[in-house]
Amino acid sequence: VQLQASGGGLVQTGGSLRLSCAVSGRTFSRYGMGWFRQAPGQEREFVAAINWSGTTYYIDAVKGRFTISRDNAKNTVYLQMNSLKPEDTAIYYCASEGLPFRSDSSSQSRRYFYWGQGTQVTVSS
Repeated sequence: VQLQASGGGLVQTGGSLRLSCAVSGRTFSRYGMGWFRQAPGQEREFVAAINWSGTTYYIDAVKGRFTISRDNAKNTVYLQMNSLKPEDTAIYYCASEGLPFRSDSSSQSRRYFYWGQGTQVTVSS
């Protein structure tokens, strides 16, 4: 299983970016997906998740600004990030759950067996 994240970059405060994560090597539509991030000197934190049927879950810090979505035909999950703030600066990682058809979407990193390489998002003030 391989996950390839892309779409990061440098953006000013208030700007937008859309991250993509293409998955290969498994039946994408059966598995929940998540986005995590890690800022310099900090632990990795959960950002957003979507289960196989489209149920989503966000941390409070990004609710109303970020939207996670999936396109099963393209085996890709997206993270649309609007109204970006300097505190959103981090390396963003996509991840795929280990078990299929989970009823909820999860923030627990231990449920995610496969991880992408990360894409840098930098928000300037």
